[in-house]
This record gives sequence, structure tokens and C-alpha cells, in this order.
Amino acid sequence: MSTATTTPTDWTLDPTHTEVGFGVRHMMLSTVKGSFTDMEGSIHLDEEDFTNSSVSVSIKSDSIGTGNADRDGHLRSEDFLDTEGHPEITFRSTRVEGSPEEFTLHGDLTIRGETRPVVLSGQELGRGQDPWGNLRVGFKADTEISRKDFGLTWNQALETGGVLVGDKISISLEAQAIPTPQED
Repeated sequence: MSTATTTPTDWTLDPTHTEVGFGVRHMMLSTVKGSFTDMEGSIHLDEEDFTNSSVSVSIKSDSIGTGNADRDGHLRSEDFLDTEGHPEITFRSTRVEGSPEEFTLHGDLTIRGETRPVVLSGQELGRGQDPWGNLRVGFKADTEISRKDFGLTWNQALETGGVLVGDKISISLEAQAIPTPQED
């Protein structure tokens, strides 16, 4: 950890070292996992009072990937994310509780035009310099949402009982950020 400073610090997500992953039950038997690969975001860290920190993230919904082209196409369709009509998934924090070592991040998540409050549990993973001298900070956070809360209601009943796609979606984030360049 770096030493605290007297001024807040602004950071920009490094999308090449950030992953937004998810998992959802399939046929009640296994979990299908995937991730989004195209995002941008900012983190405002108040080094004196961590609870004054904030996060804002925008994810390109069509960057979803599960390793199966047919499934990914279905997830981009109007049955699920409707990426043409809703090209972005956004998160804006509303409150931070705790410390960098263990925090709760409250915010508004918007998927498919539906905005709902969510709560993530997270921690700062550390800070350091990369081989090129750039300062970096790392975080991880997790939450679980109901996909139905966001209008993601498509499903199929199974002959043996249950449904094809579970309602609960686990979300896990691993993020690296670099200091936001200061404008003159």
C-alpha cells in the first residue's frame, strides 16, 4: 500500500487488465461463466476518508463472451441484453462503507434500461509500479443480482422440472486502474 496523501486521487480503469465476469446456472446442473471485454471507468479515491470515494463504469453490452458463438449471439439478442437497443451497461456508486482492505460499495446498476440498486463486497488488492514506471491500483468486488430485476426474463421450462436459465447471476470484478492524467 502506498502512503496516504492529503488530496483525493482519480484513477482510470485499464480495460486490458480488468475483467467483469459473471456466472449463471444452466439447466440447474452447472454454471455457465462469461465476461465482458470492452469497458471504461473511473475511480475517485479519497485517501483521507475512503467513504468519500466513488466509482463509475460503462460496459459495452455487445462485448459479452461465454466461449460459445451461438450462445453469445442469443445473449446479445432482444431475448436478453438487446445490445442494439441498449448498447451499455452502467454502474454508478452512491455510497462506500468500510476501508480499502474491506469495503461495501453501493450503487445503481443499469442493464437493458432498468436501473436497480446493488451492493458489492470488495477490497483493494494493492498498489505498485509496472515495469514501465506507471503506478497501478488493483481491486476486486463481488455481488449477486436477479436477472429478472433487469428485464432479463427469457427462459424455457424443462421437461424434467426447473428452467433452462437460473435467475441469480453472480458478478465478479477484478480491476486495475492507473492515475487519470491531470489536465492543465
